[in-house]
Amino acid sequence: MKEMTEAQRRARELLYEPAYRCDTDADARRAAEGFSEGYKDFLSRCKTEREVAAYAEEALKAAGYQLYDDRKAYAPGEKVYWIHQNKAVLCATIGSRSMEDGFHLVIAHIDSPRLDIRPNPLYEAAHFSLLKTHYYGGIRKYQWGTMPLAIHGVFTRADGSTVAVQVGEDAGDPVFCITDLLPHLGAEQNKRELADGIKGEELNVLIGSDAVADEEIKEKVKLQTMLLLHEKYGITEKDFTRAELEVVPAGRARDVGFDRSLVGGYGQDDRVDAYAALMAEIEAKDPAFTTVCVLADKEEIGSYGITGMGSAYTYDWLRQLCAGQGADPIRAFRASLCLSADVTAAYDPSWASAFEPQNGTYAGRGVAFFKYTGSRGKSGANDASAEQMGYLTRMMDAAGVSWQIGELGRIDLGGGGTVATEVAHAGIAVVDIGVPVLSMHSPFEVVSKNDLYMAYKAFSAFVAAQE
Repeated sequence: MKEMTEAQRRARELLYEPAYRCDTDADARRAAEGFSEGYKDFLSRCKTEREVAAYAEEALKAAGYQLYDDRKAYAPGEKVYWIHQNKAVLCATIGSRSMEDGFHLVIAHIDSPRLDIRPNPLYEAAHFSLLKTHYYGGIRKYQWGTMPLAIHGVFTRADGSTVAVQVGEDAGDPVFCITDLLPHLGAEQNKRELADGIKGEELNVLIGSDAVADEEIKEKVKLQTMLLLHEKYGITEKDFTRAELEVVPAGRARDVGFDRSLVGGYGQDDRVDAYAALMAEIEAKDPAFTTVCVLADKEEIGSYGITGMGSAYTYDWLRQLCAGQGADPIRAFRASLCLSADVTAAYDPSWASAFEPQNGTYAGRGVAFFKYTGSRGKSGANDASAEQMGYLTRMMDAAGVSWQIGELGRIDLGGGGTVATEVAHAGIAVVDIGVPVLSMHSPFEVVSKNDLYMAYKAFSAFVAAQE
């Protein structure tokens, strides 16, 4: 073997270049492949916040978690959970150290960009039955046309009862779609800016064309649609005013690539981190610090609302956990550390001009840390301290976690935020971390299985930390 020169030895000691570890670590690659199987099932089954919350509750109960009772004190090692408004999940494993020594929190969000059915959505036009929608979160509207869509959600009926809806996912189900112009008639549409290729008011979902056989009825197709809905769900048109219905891409998550190294599917922002965080929390055993996993709603629209991280429910729950132990919540919050688990953009060679390569994050290189997010001059950012970054990266190195660090894209091109600012507002130190995603916010996002697995390993190391 050729002996290294002094310069080569010093370069190895002093220079830093993140590696694609799974390229050369067959065991890590096999572990990533195995972990992804459960994730793909989760991603296929859970396309709304309600569905994630129901999935999580089932998994938590199976793992021995108790429904939290604020009148009880819990001993080290006990596991508790709480479901908030059917759309957010809080779960914890009680640590052996005092809560005044701090919590270890991992917070991800489970809402994703989509189309919501409007309060008065149903109409008939040109012998078609259609639903009007209002987009939720930062979608690129042109991406939602001419693809199979499913409808998920709930109707609340006049008598107060609730009925769940999920149509478009099973093999025998019909699907729905948003139509677009043929290129032969698209000359005027082609002059539009890309953002307006399909406008918000054109995101109308085609749901039927059959009519009742009665010439006296003015809206025969609309009535036929309502007859079918009434027969299956016991609803009237008025019940749309109190419904919560989401239009999402139909179909299951899939392997991507000849080598099956990637996962493609809807809603990976941020269910990829939510799944990894939940699995790490479930597997926590006898932690030193009390571990808390929160799967929150409404991040895609600013974390507002009663189920968003701008609400008090997470911090109230932490205070209740402190009260059960007789711990001062102010001391606990000041000593705590949170991982704000949210995805970031993976460097895309087809759109390289949007990225700064030296500070990009790359699919397959591991979970990504972000010292800060925000836009322009770090506006709207949490900016983690050197001490917090040092503590976490040393932890990752000791646990064999492949990690990288970077920024969302080129400075002044755009930007984005996470729940980190809400957590910091509560006086809890927080660092952003997450899986790089290709085609983020599209109906079909793509992640590396290796990065998913490294996110799980990172969260597992964090909840198991002793110091």
